[in-house]
Amino acid sequence: MTAQDMTTPARGAAPLGDVLLRATDVTKHYPLRRDALGRSRKVLRAVDGVSLEVRGGETLGIVGESGCGKSTLGRCLVRLTELTGGRVEFDGQDITTLSARRLRPVRPGMQLVFQDPQASLNPRRRAGDIVAEPLLVHRYGDAGAVRRRVAELFDVVGLAAAHLDRYPHEFSGGQRQRIGIARALATSPKLIVADEPVSALDVSIQAQVLNLFADLQEEFALTYVFIAHDLGVVRHVSDRIAVMYLGEIVELAETEALYESPAHPYTQALLSAVPDIDDGTPDSASHRERIVLTGEVPNPVDKPSGCPFRTRCPYARERCAEERPRLTVTASGRHTACHFPLVD
Repeated sequence: MTAQDMTTPARGAAPLGDVLLRATDVTKHYPLRRDALGRSRKVLRAVDGVSLEVRGGETLGIVGESGCGKSTLGRCLVRLTELTGGRVEFDGQDITTLSARRLRPVRPGMQLVFQDPQASLNPRRRAGDIVAEPLLVHRYGDAGAVRRRVAELFDVVGLAAAHLDRYPHEFSGGQRQRIGIARALATSPKLIVADEPVSALDVSIQAQVLNLFADLQEEFALTYVFIAHDLGVVRHVSDRIAVMYLGEIVELAETEALYESPAHPYTQALLSAVPDIDDGTPDSASHRERIVLTGEVPNPVDKPSGCPFRTRCPYARERCAEERPRLTVTASGRHTACHFPLVD
């Protein structure tokens, strides 16, 4: 996908609001069973001490290789997955340990769009009923009001209200994802966590859905956490980007700054693999140096000492094996977890 395939949202057109979502040292660990010899239990560190803030009206992109923990983090942010440690605050309220009853009135304000538009929709229910479900759960109104609201949501996401009684298999993949987006919009949320919402779609359909996300953000003042593994996609929708590796954020920066001059070696390697059009300039795809990382991604159950990326990093030094780098601000204002950042 190229910039010509989609409309790039107008960034900076309106000032961002206060912090809507704040995560502090969020961890999610999955304990594993003891081995056959009964030796001590190990832990899979899916999310390992992530801290970030998202301001009202912005889009924070979260990228990384498969298995880096980005989807687990997204679920932790909206309390679909319970945290092992740390804290999540939404709209000024600590929701980390709220009971199901106390969390219920908070739920309408934060919703999630899932990756697979087919698996996330009940095949035995009509599309209109799927979108109506959150309205019924949160007692939106009588049957007539719910029906009108669902028809309105269908129109907002570009679907015909005449198709309310169709089943998911009667829609295309892009249309099914629009149904999922309509369901997320039903309760008028402030925050939407989009978990790789276009990765299962054809490239041409991806562009349409990304444009829809941009239009909805402008119309309803939405805040997004946009999870993806495709840096070419996330560039066009994000104000800032957080790069994850083995459950940790290794770089966090404004989108254009990150693409122009990545500070972390892992970010540099990811960007070198992004396909682009060769327009004859030194920065185009055919002139960009491809960085091939050696070695396998370490097992999150047995992470390397010091920097988790050091076993694949072409710049690793002795200190990298001895001391774990923390996400700190460089002199240029870039957040990076590297002892020897590429940008000061």
